[in-house]
Amino acid sequence: MITAAPKAVMNWSGGKDSALTLYKLQQSQEFEIACLLTSISQKCQRISMHGVRSELLDAQAKSIGIPVVKMEVPDMPSMEVYENTMRDTLSDLKKKGITASIFGDIFLEDLREYRENKLAELELTAVFPLWKQPTGKLIHEFLDLGFKTITTCVNEKYLDKSFVGRVIDEDFLKDLPANVDPCGEHGEFHTFVFDGPIFSKPIEFEIGEKVLRKYEAPKTEDDSDQCFSDKKEDPAKYGFWYCDLIPV
Repeated sequence: MITAAPKAVMNWSGGKDSALTLYKLQQSQEFEIACLLTSISQKCQRISMHGVRSELLDAQAKSIGIPVVKMEVPDMPSMEVYENTMRDTLSDLKKKGITASIFGDIFLEDLREYRENKLAELELTAVFPLWKQPTGKLIHEFLDLGFKTITTCVNEKYLDKSFVGRVIDEDFLKDLPANVDPCGEHGEFHTFVFDGPIFSKPIEFEIGEKVLRKYEAPKTEDDSDQCFSDKKEDPAKYGFWYCDLIPV
């Protein structure tokens, strides 16, 4: 008897970890990926944190051949707003047969625990195909498979302007400071994948301007939220370099 694979949603940022995770899922056929789920800025219509235009997200989904569900949130939502929006979105997807939510996280224990607890409230399973794999090995596997990706956002606390808008290759990896994870797992940089084995054709774009933006930390009303971290730093003291990618 052939049993149908369980339906899952792929949490999709448009970046390299999401792409490698989706590739591995397609190879294993353990799940039926019903849709990609992406958080985007309500105001700017760009992928959250990555700063990539919604039109390029649409182009990725079309080339991959999987529909994308866009979860619109304010630019700097409180955790309460974010959680309520995510809960409503996943509840709707659950009604359509979704039983699992898949992530490209690698080793952030507090973030994994948070995701698992929130999904358990909806009786959904959290899945982490890349979990605990060495990030140096993962990035080389990603490149060896033929994926191509460009940095769209870098945290100025770790990297300067020269690192944004660069295609990740061996030279990029050699240039990274010793304290920066090769997959940017601590949020040092974010990427946009524009070619590779999951795409039917490359995503075309031009490189636009590079800008530095400063942000306040998203907080709950009692001022307790610090993005899943015990470190009470003020992100307003530093910012993020963004490189605009323009669809062609």
